[in-house]
Amino acid sequence: MPDTTPYVIDEMISAKSIAARIEALAKEIRAEFDGSEQLVVVGLLRGSFVFIADLVRELDLPVEVDFIEASSYGDGMESSREVRILKDLRSGIENRDVLVVEDIVDTGFTLSHVERLLRNRAPRRLKTIALLDKPTRREVDVRADWTGFEIPDEFVVGYGIDYAQRDRNLPYIGKVRFTSD
Repeated sequence: MPDTTPYVIDEMISAKSIAARIEALAKEIRAEFDGSEQLVVVGLLRGSFVFIADLVRELDLPVEVDFIEASSYGDGMESSREVRILKDLRSGIENRDVLVVEDIVDTGFTLSHVERLLRNRAPRRLKTIALLDKPTRREVDVRADWTGFEIPDEFVVGYGIDYAQRDRNLPYIGKVRFTSD
């Protein structure tokens, strides 16, 4: 049963700031993968779906989009530290250029697990990008190749990121603040 504790959301990163940052990141990614036959963009579901949609529209490269669904949170606010793959890629990535798109790197368990899983499939190049990074929460030595925004240890929602499957549709990143009512 999802938590029903009342909360409010304070805007932390505006939709305009997100769009500008994605444009800048896409430029760097285009330079990195220039000449690639086809870039396989792998989104980590579910939180990355909005980010990946906006990012691939900014990439002037031939892209294929695929998804992995990994879970370490369920409906809670804390990582279980046990990463489960709920949905795997539909196509192979051997000898292909791959960009893994993550919504937020927190403890690092999910990104580390997925990166290890995909590297074992022998891609030509594997790079990672995260919209948000909470380095103060890291428990695993992992860092995305590109990061949109570094944020403090706050529970956030919006722009695809949820709290118990709510608030994914917000166009900005907001900090969750629980109320007593």
